[in-house]
Amino acid sequence: MEVFRAGSRPSVTPPKFFTGKVRMDPIHSPPAPARAWSTVVTFEPGARTYWHTHPLGQTLLVLSGVGWTQCDGGEIVEIRPGDVVYCPPGHKHWHGASATVAMTHVAITEALDGKPIDWLEEVSDEQYNAGPKKG
Repeated sequence: MEVFRAGSRPSVTPPKFFTGKVRMDPIHSPPAPARAWSTVVTFEPGARTYWHTHPLGQTLLVLSGVGWTQCDGGEIVEIRPGDVVYCPPGHKHWHGASATVAMTHVAITEALDGKPIDWLEEVSDEQYNAGPKKG
């Protein structure tokens, strides 16, 4: 058994595949044969991931703030604290904060052969600024 004390692992600023200011705080990245990774991700207003897929899917649990997420070909959906988002394997999507409010979520992702994610192109400002539909 391992116990990871609060504050014992540094926050990380991802170097690429994100637009805007993002901070990642690792929860756990276990060695094989385990394959579930978990991270707390905080997005400042306007920050977001690039488009991406996950070979075994991804679950997000929104902890605070207001976020947006979108699957390729679908509408942007607003997400709030307590919401759980499941993205099935291979579905192209992105997620991040709303334009005016930061958002923090827990990301739980399984790795296939050590790879949890396939990064794609940047979400354009035009795509992001479309925002969720009102009403």
